[in-house]
Amino acid sequence: MRTTQLIPRLVIGLLVAMFVQFASTGAAAVNKAYLVEVDGAIGPVTQELIERGISNAESEGAAMVILQMNTPGGLDHSMREIIQAILDAHVPVITYISPQGSRAASAGTYILYASHIAAMAPATNLGAATPVQVGGVPTTPTDPTGGGEQSDQGQSSMEKKIINDAAAYIKGLAKLRGRNEVWAEQAVRDAASLTAEEALEKNVIDLVADDLTALLQQLDGREVNVKGRNVTLETEGLVIERITPDWRSSLLAIITNPNIAYVLMLVGIYGLILEFSNPGIILPGVVGTICLLLSLYAFQVLPINYAGLALLGIGLAFIISEMFVSSGGILGVGGVVAFTVGSIMLFDDEYIAVSMPLIGGTALVAGGFMLWILRKFSTLRHRQVVSGAEYMIGRTGTVIADFSGRGRVEIDGESWLAESDVQLTAGQPIRVDAIDKLVLKVEPDDNSDGRES
Repeated sequence: MRTTQLIPRLVIGLLVAMFVQFASTGAAAVNKAYLVEVDGAIGPVTQELIERGISNAESEGAAMVILQMNTPGGLDHSMREIIQAILDAHVPVITYISPQGSRAASAGTYILYASHIAAMAPATNLGAATPVQVGGVPTTPTDPTGGGEQSDQGQSSMEKKIINDAAAYIKGLAKLRGRNEVWAEQAVRDAASLTAEEALEKNVIDLVADDLTALLQQLDGREVNVKGRNVTLETEGLVIERITPDWRSSLLAIITNPNIAYVLMLVGIYGLILEFSNPGIILPGVVGTICLLLSLYAFQVLPINYAGLALLGIGLAFIISEMFVSSGGILGVGGVVAFTVGSIMLFDDEYIAVSMPLIGGTALVAGGFMLWILRKFSTLRHRQVVSGAEYMIGRTGTVIADFSGRGRVEIDGESWLAESDVQLTAGQPIRVDAIDKLVLKVEPDDNSDGRES
């Protein structure tokens, strides 16, 4: 009887202990904030870190995600993915431009506008959000009369399209968060910038804080709207957990540079070609395989135009085929053209491109390689034959021993089986008229002085 009563009590006690543990764990998770340090250009690495921070915060029920930012800008593709993650987040995202001397230029300004709370430290600035292509320069010409107003003169249709799209995008973010829409458009069209104090005065940001401690104090009790629900921030006793880049992120930061990924691909392809052309060298094959795999990994992360990638591959194939197919340079020229066009089209993003000097230099090298091949083949066609049946026709030699019909002759120090319709004597000069398999058709060489040709 006692045993029967004891078992239910143990079960109840165990359930109570599990409930208390679960409740304490949940409370600890709510009392946590994830801090993501964004220091440098916005790219795939930054995107991965921020998305990881938001995902961890949502799964663990954390109070908020803080993006401590210092950036000159970055890739439009990564910026938009980050903003989409912020807009879809079920936890508040606070962007804080810090420490002093930092900035949130270009892409950083868009992210700041998209965040639930925008904050800056003193002596920081934001703005200059005019979009530019990688390797390009801002194209926002001013009125030639000196009035300072923006003019469309000098802007191509593509530049207008990009700027108008960016202006509408940031104005939509400003309207969503109740921030200054007029200045947001100026930051895009006129590359306008503001200090922290000016940004607060113009309703571009929500607060100015000297450091992270001051930021948390000002956030305490503030109410924000997250996915249609009002959330009151509680920062007292908040535990900060930092999310830092790992080795994978550091490697990704290097190889996802469009120029680096492009060069890695070329090194990989040419390394494999060299290995297949000269089996057993090993080093070109190893280096080529590693570089090609790294470039493919980078292309997986970057927005790739597959038509451009196909043109690039076809161009390289045509250039290499010129070595084996006599096309008079048609394959080579077509390969250089396809390679250049494919390189320009390679990345499927208006703001990402391989550097034009790099493309031009690589195209020149490919063109020079093609010309070298053509010149080499032309030289080989005009060079005297040094082997085979064609080489033997017309060669002269001497008879080794008297024979009529078949016998042995010496040509270039080699003994050959020969046939003749006339009687030949030892030491007599002969000339080769034809060759049947390994039997020479010879006749006396009346014009020879006894020396072999």
